[in-house]
Amino acid sequence: MKDVGLVGVPYSGKSTLFTALTRTGAVGGRANQAVVAVPDPRLGVLAGLERSARIVPAQVRFVDAPGGTSAQALAALRETDALCLVLRAFGPDPNPAAELAEIRADLLLADLTLIEGALENARKRLKGRGPNAQQEVETLERAHAALVEETPLSQAGLDEADAKYLRGLAPLTLKPWIPVANLDEGTNEPGDLPEGTLGVFAEIEAETAAMPPEEARELLSEFGVKEPGLERVIAACYGALDLITFLTTGEDESRAWEVRRGARAPEAAGVIHSDMERGFIRAEVMSYEDLVAAGGWDAAKHHGHLRVEGKEYVVREGDVLHVRFAV
Repeated sequence: MKDVGLVGVPYSGKSTLFTALTRTGAVGGRANQAVVAVPDPRLGVLAGLERSARIVPAQVRFVDAPGGTSAQALAALRETDALCLVLRAFGPDPNPAAELAEIRADLLLADLTLIEGALENARKRLKGRGPNAQQEVETLERAHAALVEETPLSQAGLDEADAKYLRGLAPLTLKPWIPVANLDEGTNEPGDLPEGTLGVFAEIEAETAAMPPEEARELLSEFGVKEPGLERVIAACYGALDLITFLTTGEDESRAWEVRRGARAPEAAGVIHSDMERGFIRAEVMSYEDLVAAGGWDAAKHHGHLRVEGKEYVVREGDVLHVRFAV
């Protein structure tokens, strides 16, 4: 499960967006958290075909940090995997581009302070500690130089070897950022925001939070909202985090799992259970489309759609897996 933080200047409608996304209320003065199911209509189809006893969707936790970019808020946001930068594009005289610049500057400054402290400590520890300590200092020096130049660490050209020295610090500018324009009803995303900015009608969607999902979707469609904000925000976060979804199905359950794009079959098996990764033998794989077209797992297998894949197989979006393992 991934954590997504919401950050914005005061009165950006950040807590309203939290309510719209999670269908829960937000309490002022503390970090609000809520776990939501990732919408995936494929699960219902699989459950019907395989007569599954239950459906288990993937989940995302949203974190509404208090106080804009206060120290308390930044501490809560460091524990997340991605950040939604909430920008006011409603009401009188909105200036979302200026808000984006302000949030960006605050996050850069917070990381600069963080890295300066870590670099000072690393230099003190350097004497007599060998090549790894030297590499840590050099990584922190490159990170510090980038932040001084107002470059987010995600754009600083740091490689995987560098990242291992930074992950424990949880820099905010190393996380993916998804700008979200909080719109007035009937308006579009402002043209001066980055490509990929999402436009969400948070107030309208928050007003439907207490309604059954299908009723809410029907009402939102009357306001021109074709796809709820939750689905679009999660899709953007999955894209930014480079995640895909694979599926499992059977009589017990039909379930969605998240894994990084490019993961091989044993890593995907480990998402299900660590024993499966350790004892991985093979994965029996078919595409969701082939399974549905055939009318079920056994029928798809009969028609030759089942593939037996080994440890080098790279899992694809929508793969349906049966993992064979021994411990």
